[in-house]
Amino acid sequence: MENRFMDLALLIVRIAVGVIFVAHGLQKTFGLFGGPGIEGVTSMVSGMGFQHPVVWAWVLSLTELISGIMLIFGIFPRLSALLIAIIMGVAIYKVHGPKGFFAMQGGFEYPFLILASSIALALAGAGKFSLFNRL
Repeated sequence: MENRFMDLALLIVRIAVGVIFVAHGLQKTFGLFGGPGIEGVTSMVSGMGFQHPVVWAWVLSLTELISGIMLIFGIFPRLSALLIAIIMGVAIYKVHGPKGFFAMQGGFEYPFLILASSIALALAGAGKFSLFNRL
């Protein structure tokens, strides 16, 4: 039996995750909303031990921004959600995991919720309320 609210539920989750990543992408890429800008992201990525931190800072920042926009509109939603899931998996592994579960201690509670939401979107797709269905 098909759930008549499934497409609406997918739209709500897509918009929520998309808005979060557009905001974070704008912080990282342009330093908006009190964000670190690309220089701060480069420093953060370097501190995590990544080689070529400038390249990875740009990849991270632009992937967050573009994937967030694409999720909101439902353009290549499975790919966008998968890229966000990868980002969140790395964030949990490299940054939040060692701090435990709870967000109050900087743990992985919040990134885990976004990871799970992104995986669900990657599996389910955008639903009928998306531009992807019109391309």
